[in-house]
Amino acid sequence: MRLIQHKKEAYWFYRFLSLVYDRVNPLFWTVQMRTETLELAQLGDRALDVIDVGAGTGFTTEGIAAHTDPSRLVMLDQSPHQLARSERRPALTGVARVLGDAEALPFADESFDRYVSAGSVEYWPDPQCAVHEAARVLRPGGVAVLIGPLPPRAPGAAWLARAWMLFPEESEYRAWFASAGFEDVVVRHIAPDWHRGDAYAVAVAGVRGERPPPAHAPAERLDEPMTGRRRLRFAVRFAAGSVAGLVFVPIAAVLSILRRR
Repeated sequence: MRLIQHKKEAYWFYRFLSLVYDRVNPLFWTVQMRTETLELAQLGDRALDVIDVGAGTGFTTEGIAAHTDPSRLVMLDQSPHQLARSERRPALTGVARVLGDAEALPFADESFDRYVSAGSVEYWPDPQCAVHEAARVLRPGGVAVLIGPLPPRAPGAAWLARAWMLFPEESEYRAWFASAGFEDVVVRHIAPDWHRGDAYAVAVAGVRGERPPPAHAPAERLDEPMTGRRRLRFAVRFAAGSVAGLVFVPIAAVLSILRRR
């Protein structure tokens, strides 16, 4: 797995990234992209129970809140620092905030009508487990929407991406949804206005069928004991992964431009 595609490493990565997250993230996950993807969630009924998994500082949740009753909306994240910053958004007044793990959601079966997760899959050690959890907490007929990146094709950018976090292939997204029993799966390619060239990201939507998904245990736990060996592994992953993340954005942009020439 990639260096930051681990729960402890991602937790501390966002401990520091949260300080500048709302200044940087809108360049890569725009209002227009949010609007396009939330269409797939079919949020027309304000009485729907909705969960936003990996909600962070609430940018995506804010878009959901425009279509549903805030009292029936839950935002979940493993980072208390990200959730704390969501308190700055007036549109999220009345929205429940829950600390939790995307791969072990702290909710009963069939608790929600809609499941949304944007920009979180990159850090999941076991995406298949998380997609099974999405199916588990949805009621039959409920819709799940998962938004995530596609791997860059420029060789240098691809190497940095593989070192940093998960950039799944479109076929992987489809396979996760199929394995979890989702039906009528739809894939929509999305990108910010400034992006040109290779595919950038996808929004994948599926309908939860009548049959419950099979159980799937998480590959990692956030509360995994920190032995000496684990601490060393964490330190190496966190340091190297953070550097890869810091340099990925400018280098990937330059390589993408050069590749189009």
